[in-house]
Amino acid sequence: MDDAKPLLRHDSEGLCVLTLNRPDQLNALNTAIFRELEAHAADLEAKQDSIGCVIIRGNGRSFCAGADLKDPPAPGADPYYKARVLERLEALPQPLIAAVHGHCFTGGLELALACDFIFAAESTKFADTHGKWGMVAGWGLATRLSRRVGVTKAKEMGMTGTHYPAPQAAAMGLANFCVADNQFDEELHGLAGRILANSWFTNRAVKKMMVDIDGLGLGPSLAQERYRHPGRAPDYAQRVAGFAKKT
Repeated sequence: MDDAKPLLRHDSEGLCVLTLNRPDQLNALNTAIFRELEAHAADLEAKQDSIGCVIIRGNGRSFCAGADLKDPPAPGADPYYKARVLERLEALPQPLIAAVHGHCFTGGLELALACDFIFAAESTKFADTHGKWGMVAGWGLATRLSRRVGVTKAKEMGMTGTHYPAPQAAAMGLANFCVADNQFDEELHGLAGRILANSWFTNRAVKKMMVDIDGLGLGPSLAQERYRHPGRAPDYAQRVAGFAKKT
């Protein structure tokens, strides 16, 4: 593993951990990180049978303080490239956890919102500070944040730049989990372990179904579940037999 790389990867027992590795810049997101994220997303799409859960976290004292303002797009660069990378991450078949600590600001918040779960250390601060710089979010924040916390709260975050502590973020539905700093790694790997112990087939199917029914009315949503039901996992019989032996 090359510790100089802007993004590190470690795979073990079905878990892939991607670590933003620009600690001196509070893991500010530059083009190099997005290139790495894109490459790993492509690889993970092809490894859904060997990787059952993915964690994105940050090295050093911060998850991510935002986009790197010293890394402007090159002339002629695709203006939608970074947004598309986040969409690709969001669409991974595996459950995706943003494990955040320190700062989760602006571009870092956009990255976290593209994940299925936001797992926060108690000392984490969340903020949308685009307005501080005269910028407007363009990687999907308006859509994802409003769906998580509601339009009114999303407006509040975007128009005030307020810093929200992790307990408040959890209370308003932004973070799924908020744990004490000294229990962060233990609780994080406990969550990943529970996900990995579940049927990977079921996890993938639940994630896809939630995407497919999003925005549908009640009738079409129920029809989607009935007529596009993926069936049982290949290891269903084995799992049931194992349960029967215990009872």
